[in-house]
Amino acid sequence: MTRQFSSKQLRFYLTAPSACPYLPDRKERKVFTSLDGPDALALNDALTHAGFRRSQNIAYRPACEGCDACVSARIPVKAFDLTKRWRRVLTKNGDLTRAMRPPEATEEQFWLLRRYLTTRHAGGGMADMTLLDYAAMVEETSVRSHVIEYRRAGADPNGVEGEDDLIAAALVDVIADGLSLVYSFFDVRENARSLGSFMILDHIAQAAAAGLPYVYLGYWVQGSDKMGYKGDFRPLELLRGGEWRRVEDAG
Repeated sequence: MTRQFSSKQLRFYLTAPSACPYLPDRKERKVFTSLDGPDALALNDALTHAGFRRSQNIAYRPACEGCDACVSARIPVKAFDLTKRWRRVLTKNGDLTRAMRPPEATEEQFWLLRRYLTTRHAGGGMADMTLLDYAAMVEETSVRSHVIEYRRAGADPNGVEGEDDLIAAALVDVIADGLSLVYSFFDVRENARSLGSFMILDHIAQAAAAGLPYVYLGYWVQGSDKMGYKGDFRPLELLRGGEWRRVEDAG
């Protein structure tokens, strides 16, 4: 049974308007609350189901005036359609190994993230992230979190910076009914691998193996090059009007 929280138990805050990172000429605002204390796990579950995302010990969701383009999305694991396209992505990455790590930041992860941000999100809010910032992102958590690392088969799991062993990584929360992808990043020189899609596919497989019904993808934003790709995973469930509704084509 999902635990219910009243507004009297939570304090919500609203950020000032800032430039939207997804759609040009728009402003974003966020509503957020703290994720801490003995109820952090249940609260994270409840807020994730209500369309919130986690950043360190904060849960947030968009609260933009006149815009509702950001829609929470999740994949129903049992119904997911593993098409030829997705099988090809899995085949391309068949030489990768996966390892689950505790939520502890490493320099190797950070330098991979820096290359990713510099290439893919140079003007974004994380562009100036330092190693200490990254450590806070990974380690400041009151919920069940871990880091999944992907390496080429045969690579040294304790390899040093510069050896290019680590090819992708994902910070993941485990909630009562699924896996929530908090943030993922990868080696941008490996475009042919479709690593972003591969990590989603691999987490669908992980959720299935664990008996978890959903993989939470965060926000799908129609018309955004950065976020629109999530609509390629079908079927998809979108949170609209307070209800999760399945769509076969989110394009």
